Parts: sequence; C-alpha cells; structure tokens
Amino acid sequence: MVENDAVVALDWVRPLRNDAHQVLDAACQQLQDYFAGIRHAFDLPLAPQVSDFQKRFGQTLCNIPFGETRTYGDLAKLMGRPAQAIGQACGANPIAIIIPCHRVLAASGLGGYSGAGGIEAKVKLLRLEGAASLLL
Repeated sequence: MVENDAVVALDWVRPLRNDAHQVLDAACQQLQDYFAGIRHAFDLPLAPQVSDFQKRFGQTLCNIPFGETRTYGDLAKLMGRPAQAIGQACGANPIAIIIPCHRVLAASGLGGYSGAGGIEAKVKLLRLEGAASLLL
C-alpha cells in the first residue's frame, strides 16, 4: 500500500494489482529482484504508520545486512529496550521483507514470524539470503 508516494504497508494476501503507480511499480520490481536473488537491499520511500520507537526500530532492521541476523537480545541492548519490546515491534512491522524482521532470531532458535506463512516463510527468507547455516 502506498500513501503520499511512500510504501506504508506490504500485504501478502491481496491479489496482484492492476493499477499503475511509480512507487508500487518499483516495489514490485524490487521484490521480484529480491526473490530472484539479484537484489540484496531495497531502495524505496517508506512511511510505515507506526510509533516513533517502531520507526527507529525499522531503521535498525534495515541496517542488518543481507544474509546476516541479530537476536532479539542484540537489538534490545542496541536500542536500550527489553527483548519483549523488540519482539512486539517485529510482530507489528507493516512492511515485512522490505523492513527485514525475518533477520531477527531468538537466542536459541528462530523466534516467531508474523508475516504470511509464519515461521516457514521466515525459514525460506533466511535460506534465500544464504543464512541457512543458522537453521541447522
């Protein structure tokens, strides 16, 4: 979903769109490139409608490099918040994949994933990024 020429949400369930919009076209192309393995970072205007903390958190997620992960605890220390707040912010991410909450893991396991497809989608995204060794 785009508002004021910025992506505000990514809906995994809606059917393909049939309208034209420069930002949506760019988002669709960048996602296709990401899933084809030829894009490692997104370059889109983002404006998630979330709290100020969640906006800062989203930027922190975007700073995690492709193929790398961090734990909820790592991010909690970095942001000076409890790990539970980090988990809640991950779950409230309205622009999953582009804001890569799938790169956040529990201290001893995958943790959760609120995007469509749940934990199986998280595993597929981590494998796509070459982080499969973390899953063994």
